Amino acid sequence: MRKLMRYLVLLIVLASAAGIIYGFTLMEEAPVTANKLIGFGVVGLFLLAMPLFLVSESRGKNLKDYMLTDQKIREMRENRKKTTENQ
Repeated sequence: MRKLMRYLVLLIVLASAAGIIYGFTLMEEAPVTANKLIGFGVVGLFLLAMPLFLVSESRGKNLKDYMLTDQKIREMRENRKKTTENQ
């Protein structure tokens, strides 16, 4: 399942990048179509690929491990004191 999600994200990123690049090359001949392609490419990157990537990579991880709390700050200060004392 995880490989499938990675390939899906990669496919969306490549398709979005291709749409953006093709949109910029088409800008002189058909600006309306070019702007649509660029817009769909950006939407694909930021509203489809990025959330899918974040969901697939954060699955199984605890959010509390990445939050900065008072307890974590105290632990960091204690670790800093220990390292400065050892030097």
